[in-house]
Amino acid sequence: MTTNIVLSSSLCCSHPLRLPPSSSLPAQLFQNARNRLNLSHLTTRRFEFPGNDGLFRQSAEHTRVSLAGAAHLSIAATQLQDSPNVRDNALVSSYIRLGAIDDARKTFDSLPSPDIVSYCSLISYYAKNNKEDEAVYLFIQMCRSGIEPNEFAIVAVLTACIRLSSFQLGIQLHCLAVKTNHLSCVYVSNATMAMYIKCSSLVCALQLFGEMFQRDAVSFNTIISGLIQDSEYCRAFDLFRDMQLGGLRADQFSISSLLTAAAELYLLMQGKEIHAHSLRLDLDSKLSVNNALIRFYTNCGSVEDVVGLFERMATRDVITWTEMASSYMKFGLVEEAVRIFEKMPVRNCVSYNAILNGFCKNGNGLQALELFCKMLEDGEEISDFTLTIVVNACAMLSDIRKSKQIHGFVIKVGMSSNSWTEAALLDMCTKCDRMDDARKMFNGWSDKCSRSIAWTTMICGYAQNGQPEQAMALFCAENELILDEVALATVLGVCGNLGFVNKGKQLHSYALKSGFLSDLAVGNAAVSMYSKCGSLEDAIKLFEVLPERDTVSWNTLITVYLLHREGENALRVWRKMERMGVKPDSVSFVLILSACRYIYESDSVNICRRLFLSMRCYGIEPTSEHYASMIHVFGCQDRFEEAEELINNMPSEPDASVWKALLDSCGLRSNVNLGKKAAQHLLATEPQDVSTYILVSNLYSASGRWHCSERVREEMKNKGLQKHPARSWTINDNKIHSFFARDRSHSQSKDIYSGLEILILENMKVGYTPETSFVLHEVEEYQKKDFLVYHSAKLAVTYGLLMTEPGKPVHVMKNIRLCGDCHEFLKYTSITTKREIHVRDASGFHCFRDGKCTCGDYW
Repeated sequence: MTTNIVLSSSLCCSHPLRLPPSSSLPAQLFQNARNRLNLSHLTTRRFEFPGNDGLFRQSAEHTRVSLAGAAHLSIAATQLQDSPNVRDNALVSSYIRLGAIDDARKTFDSLPSPDIVSYCSLISYYAKNNKEDEAVYLFIQMCRSGIEPNEFAIVAVLTACIRLSSFQLGIQLHCLAVKTNHLSCVYVSNATMAMYIKCSSLVCALQLFGEMFQRDAVSFNTIISGLIQDSEYCRAFDLFRDMQLGGLRADQFSISSLLTAAAELYLLMQGKEIHAHSLRLDLDSKLSVNNALIRFYTNCGSVEDVVGLFERMATRDVITWTEMASSYMKFGLVEEAVRIFEKMPVRNCVSYNAILNGFCKNGNGLQALELFCKMLEDGEEISDFTLTIVVNACAMLSDIRKSKQIHGFVIKVGMSSNSWTEAALLDMCTKCDRMDDARKMFNGWSDKCSRSIAWTTMICGYAQNGQPEQAMALFCAENELILDEVALATVLGVCGNLGFVNKGKQLHSYALKSGFLSDLAVGNAAVSMYSKCGSLEDAIKLFEVLPERDTVSWNTLITVYLLHREGENALRVWRKMERMGVKPDSVSFVLILSACRYIYESDSVNICRRLFLSMRCYGIEPTSEHYASMIHVFGCQDRFEEAEELINNMPSEPDASVWKALLDSCGLRSNVNLGKKAAQHLLATEPQDVSTYILVSNLYSASGRWHCSERVREEMKNKGLQKHPARSWTINDNKIHSFFARDRSHSQSKDIYSGLEILILENMKVGYTPETSFVLHEVEEYQKKDFLVYHSAKLAVTYGLLMTEPGKPVHVMKNIRLCGDCHEFLKYTSITTKREIHVRDASGFHCFRDGKCTCGDYW
């Protein structure tokens, strides 16, 4: 049947329409429809269509709300009641298509008996337009009204469930689909799989996929995407091959997903095969495929591949430009990335984040902060990710003032509660030497899932800021947290720094049982721990059984021998590296050049020189650290003229490390004139370095130039610089016992001092005489002896002798070099007590046995 309806402006104006009493439309809705009419621009027009819903379709096609309102008004007036459900559903659908959702909902609410079509229209709209709660509520209302949901309703509410990431609701919908026999519909199964994947339940999605009787390309794309999100890249490729064998044609979604997998796994050949497949399927013009190709060639190709692809693209969107900028950043081409960023037709928050992140990855923290400030000035959108990047950039700069400003800003905008941003803030505090603030954050940490990350960050922070005891205390206090590779490697490093060998052995056992020893960082940290704790044999044995080694592993082994002053063995390791084809890095050369100080051969200097000259064969340019190592070797052999010549021939200006090495060597050999020259350069280079002033002052004191020494110390005091006090410590009963010079804070100080006085008398009987020349202060002779007697190393060794069993060696650590008098004292102590005394100071290990030291009295 064809119905002719005539709309006339004169009819609407001259003869006001009245809603019949029998109509189901409320007066307010009638008035809304009438108010929407603006027919002054319309002529009388005849619409011909089959059925009463054609007029609404006409209005939706022409995107005219006024036309829909006119149709609504006309139908209400003429009481077209022959097919009310068809008419009402068409009206609801038309309003939805036109975006008049309030009118659609009012129309729906006025229906005396809405059917499944009415419900589906609204549920679908709500689910797709960020009104998921309303979609779910309406779906429940529909079910309670006795209407059995069809496949469209289930798919619509599953869409809402996906957006809500509601696993429990998703399971109930899955059960409902099974009960109503709608799961056999491929669309319902696909939506259910998507729900499980969004709720991080890939296992359930895979099980459902395996049970499907019918699958289409969307089914495969959904599960492939889920596998890639879960880093199951190989299984994704296997499923793609199954898809092809099943005769299904790949589309742009499957191609884009597989290119992502190839990029993540750095699978160049597989990625190129996917690229070729997309060309055969004529998908190379698809924007999403080209964007994925840019990501793939960024990871697996060259910058030329990426640029060529970008230039051939006929159409580009904001994702394309952002991917291109990210690509340049990844290749280290910061200027090109900035140029692309500035040329972007449109930018969004993701574009800014890509540039910010690129600056950080390329070590340009200051540029990242500058761009962030510009974003704020321009009113650009910022996200949690933006702030996390900016906080990381601030951490790179280690600037306390800037870190406080950024921290305050994050709190002000209310984003500090985000777990990732909060973790970044904690890391920033530790890297900016704000450990007190970091501790306050950690104590108030509320997110249980990220507490382990925060714990690891705190331990790393304490270790990096020279507070190993606090790091160990925090480690021991948190028994419930699970160690990961980062935390394990960090704590092993702390154990090494403290000489905490028992705790280190426990961690080694844990790493072995948990399988973490296969991690390179953990294995290297364990070798280093044993070497720093004086367990040379254990360190070498562990190195030999490491399942995998890299250059860092070999560097660690060289360090083992360097700490124990075994230069010849370090050189043997170097030669073995060469035979095995292990490529050394810059650090390797610093270590082996330093080891040449302990090669007691007549040609040790020549060996050092040959090693130095061989660096360029490995593509390594000598740095100031390498020159400093060479100067140390020259100083050991008292060849200061050659050291001066080397400095004068440096290709760049010598930095503080070079002058410090020369000054240190001059102090050991009492070369005051050259030392004075080195001191002048050093003070000019690093006027705020405390250690520089100490070295200069000690050099003057050692040569008896007390007035010069006092002048240097006075200058240091005027600048507000304070010397870190000498500290010695030993481990007893799994506790660290620290001592400072003339320190009486220990609970057993009375016994320690009494024991030390007895020890001094016993040592003097066999020849020990306090060497007052090592007192670097101009005081009376009796005062000098008092200074010497109660040095921290003597106190720590005495405590160790009192607390360990007879015959057992004593282990002591010291944060600076042993003074000459303590060195002599410990040699005599090893005679009178018949005990081995192991001391690790800033120069390495000393093993005192039978009145001799392994350092050969040169340290």
